[in-house]
Amino acid sequence: MPLIEVILLGIVQGLTEFLPVSSTAHLAILPRLFGWPDPGLSYDIALHVGTLAAVLIYFFRDWVQVIGQGLGINAGGDPEIQRNRHLLWLLIIGTIPAAIAGLLFQKQAETSLRGPYVIAATMIVIGLFMWFAERIGTKKRDLSHISVIDSVVIGFAQAIAVIPGVSRSGITISAGLLRDVDRPSAARFSFLLSTPVILGAAAKDMWDLMKHEGGITPEMRTAFLLGILISAITGCATIAFFLNFLRRRSLNFFVGYRILFGIFIIAFAGFFR
Repeated sequence: MPLIEVILLGIVQGLTEFLPVSSTAHLAILPRLFGWPDPGLSYDIALHVGTLAAVLIYFFRDWVQVIGQGLGINAGGDPEIQRNRHLLWLLIIGTIPAAIAGLLFQKQAETSLRGPYVIAATMIVIGLFMWFAERIGTKKRDLSHISVIDSVVIGFAQAIAVIPGVSRSGITISAGLLRDVDRPSAARFSFLLSTPVILGAAAKDMWDLMKHEGGITPEMRTAFLLGILISAITGCATIAFFLNFLRRRSLNFFVGYRILFGIFIIAFAGFFR
């Protein structure tokens, strides 16, 4: 696998996994744009592991406090988490719909739903949904006020993200906004909620790789490690940037980006058909 491809795809994964622009859309279109071959399952796993590492590293203290409080142990001092002592169980509840959707529709998501016109449509439609959520939500509630209903709504939104082009962060943050959660808290809950899903996806892909291909081939080991490192570093930086961005600005920039990128995909697919 060429070094430039390893580096560029790792950066794109780290950026787009956490920004509301769909990592699947970008990773599906970019190789076609440059005429690169499919990087294969092992590199896909590396990208998943890298973004998993990013979210675990960035939210390590949050996870320690969330898990501790869920088990009745005082751990950590974040005031919003302290006031929501059931957050661990809310995250578990919210994870269930995505886990079911992944088991039921993973094959379609990797085949029939991965076409450029499906991706373009979801880029545009979810972009409009993000705009609507920004307009409707009052943004008056923080992480300490996340409820069971919020968790279920955001969890079902995350399940829809199995469709390529949707963007897990885009649709879950928007669902949080519709539930009147403020932007930074919606993003924080979204990233915490994504952690077990990313972990499950990486574990399943690794199982498939070991079962069907015998593991990572020697010639892919360097690319595998670099993919993890690059996507993890980029992912951590992106999370920090995005949370800071949401404290001051709306999602409207990403709404415009999604619509323009969706139009580009339609034009690109039509030109190279």
